[in-house]
Amino acid sequence: MAKVCEITGKGSIVGGGYSTKVRATKFNPVGNTRKYPNLQKKRIFVAELNKTFVLTISTNAIRTIAKNGAFATLKKAGIIK
Repeated sequence: MAKVCEITGKGSIVGGGYSTKVRATKFNPVGNTRKYPNLQKKRIFVAELNKTFVLTISTNAIRTIAKNGAFATLKKAGIIK
């Protein structure tokens, strides 16, 4: 599965780790961690084209499709020409 959303372009980021064990001290030797977006593989039906697309998209993109419609969102993302 791809690590980047096909609509929003969200990918992984590097964030700092956090240790609660040595929280009382100022020195906190915890390395960085890679944080991934919540990606889902979805089948999206576009009624205007009578066609189904299989996309790996973030949950934020699923909400965008529900709000603006599949055709408008996929056209803006460049998936539909």
